[in-house]
Amino acid sequence: MSGEQIGMTRKLTIAILVGISGFAVVGVLRSDDAASVVQHAECSFFGADHDKYVNAATREALRQGVIQSRGMQHPAAYPASTLTDAVVAGLPPVPPGTRTGSIVDPATSSTIDRYIFQAIAAANVTPAPLTTDYEFVRRVTLDLTGRIPTASQVTNFVSDSSPDKRSKYIDSLLSSSQWVDKWTQYFGDFFQNNSTNAQGTRRFQDGVVAFNKYIRDSLSSGKPYDQLAREVITATGSNSYTQGELNYIVGGVVSGNPPGGADNWDQETVDIATNFLGISNLNCLLCHSGHGHLDSLNLWGAQTSREQAWGMASFMSHTPQPGRTIVNGNNNIYYWSVNDNPRMPDYPLNTTTGNRPARQPIGTLKNVPPQYLFTGQSPASGTNYRAAFAQYITSDFQFARAAVNYMWAQFFGMGIVDPPDQFDPARLDPDNPPDVPWPADPTQPWPLQPSNPQLLNGLAQDFIDSKYDLKALMREIANSKTYQLSSRYDGTWNPSWETLFARKMVRRLWSEEIHDAITQSSGMMPTYNMGAVFGTVNWAMQLPEPAGLNGTPDGNNGAINNFLNAFLRGNRDDQTRRQDGSISQALDLLNDPFVMNRVQLARATKTSLLANVQAMPAAQNDQAVNALFLSVLGRYPTSTEMSAAMGHIGNASTRNVELENLLWSLYNKVDFIFNY
Repeated sequence: MSGEQIGMTRKLTIAILVGISGFAVVGVLRSDDAASVVQHAECSFFGADHDKYVNAATREALRQGVIQSRGMQHPAAYPASTLTDAVVAGLPPVPPGTRTGSIVDPATSSTIDRYIFQAIAAANVTPAPLTTDYEFVRRVTLDLTGRIPTASQVTNFVSDSSPDKRSKYIDSLLSSSQWVDKWTQYFGDFFQNNSTNAQGTRRFQDGVVAFNKYIRDSLSSGKPYDQLAREVITATGSNSYTQGELNYIVGGVVSGNPPGGADNWDQETVDIATNFLGISNLNCLLCHSGHGHLDSLNLWGAQTSREQAWGMASFMSHTPQPGRTIVNGNNNIYYWSVNDNPRMPDYPLNTTTGNRPARQPIGTLKNVPPQYLFTGQSPASGTNYRAAFAQYITSDFQFARAAVNYMWAQFFGMGIVDPPDQFDPARLDPDNPPDVPWPADPTQPWPLQPSNPQLLNGLAQDFIDSKYDLKALMREIANSKTYQLSSRYDGTWNPSWETLFARKMVRRLWSEEIHDAITQSSGMMPTYNMGAVFGTVNWAMQLPEPAGLNGTPDGNNGAINNFLNAFLRGNRDDQTRRQDGSISQALDLLNDPFVMNRVQLARATKTSLLANVQAMPAAQNDQAVNALFLSVLGRYPTSTEMSAAMGHIGNASTRNVELENLLWSLYNKVDFIFNY
């Protein structure tokens, strides 16, 4: 590495560390934050998830002004606005391009903009300006497809003078195969589609591929989301290798199950309630009643008994432990069958072993019949329990609320209810707010949970009206002026405005997005052969699961896994996908073989970006610089960046090395790894 390159490395390292340092404090809690106190923290439910639940309580207390009113320090558990300011401060100016549209008239706009801009105006806050076309085309391409736009996509979009070009471009992304790739990856995470989980449940690669195919086919065909939910909840069949939807219920199988399968029924119910109602607190209630455990976290949960939670789990009580069929005589390899047995008794209170506290009779009650917690509905005699459960779930308005809130969190960095899986059903109705004293401030009633309850309900109704069309939901979000607000803010930003969504909050790219941005922009595509079951893919966004990648042309087996894991893609089990930054991420971008092999002309293919710019005559050096910036960052260089680049590549004797250095430096700029 040349002396100049080493100097660039040092400067870039400092810049990267400044850009990501805000992320290092996520999840840290001050012990003296009153809002972080949790009763009965020894409850096993608060084990690995303790900080997540406490952080949610702290965030809500801050949003309601309690922490500030008590003169307490802004907690480290709530740094998101700081992250935006830190990252945006490191971004260079973006060419102005065009702003196709203006700030909306709330009286005539969409559901999203009407409620968002009403809330912004009521708070007397000035929203950020709209994105430039350069910012918009990169943002929406990444959010909808997981890819960065190509140089031609950027220039064609910016030069288009059509007033409806943004909506047309959104439609083109929604109809692309890349959209299917991105959201197959998302739902693979969402449904925790992995080969082996921490409980020891094994789907095997064949099961993962089958479930992946089911998700991909569902998205490709435009299957309504409520239909998908009913299919995975009610799936029956004999072979999880060929019938992908069976693998959803298989994911609820737990080890150490007591006789009869009650731990399975509980976990399956928790999965369904978390995924399709956004109510993960049911996990706690299936161990003990909420009072004394959820009092400071969830009003509904604090008022709900374990017996009521058993009524929900009873919908699964006619589904015995999934069966195993041995493959080729090998007891260690098997596929699963899932079926129902209506002759089984309702949820029995007869366990003293397993993963949860004993289930014992309550007076004369020895079996708990199924009853839907939120409406009191019970299936008629002879009705398939899971079919009834699926119908109650997908007919519940909360199903739509949870779905749109999960999607909102993907596009805006946080949910209208946040975290999105911690809904409190007792605090959702703006027309019937709770009147129970709030533990964080007993002089006040519990606040409504959504940051904008009218928006949440309006967006849920739009989703229902679209017949649960995921593309229609994403189209509505991406076309909103709210989504198209800039991450740059003129003036002083107040962290308490975050839930107003008055600016775009930046996010670090997924591991797969960073990988695919490097391969796409460099023009050097890898081929990953993952064996007979997984097959061969070129894009990280097409990988069926985090495990199992091997046999890469970029280094030893597992080398690319290490690169992807550094950006915290999670394992779809006990490690969730995270946005934190780290030193290893900076170092990987600086010198990992996956990056270095793509910034060296000696390794460049004839069709690579480097080979193309190197072939340009010296008289077109400015065009070479433009091509590199457009391909990697989706924008033209600033005048300062152009001057610096031209000062280096203008020397004919070192031109090739400087072109390599420039491409390498672009992969290490802060705006490469963030979507803003």
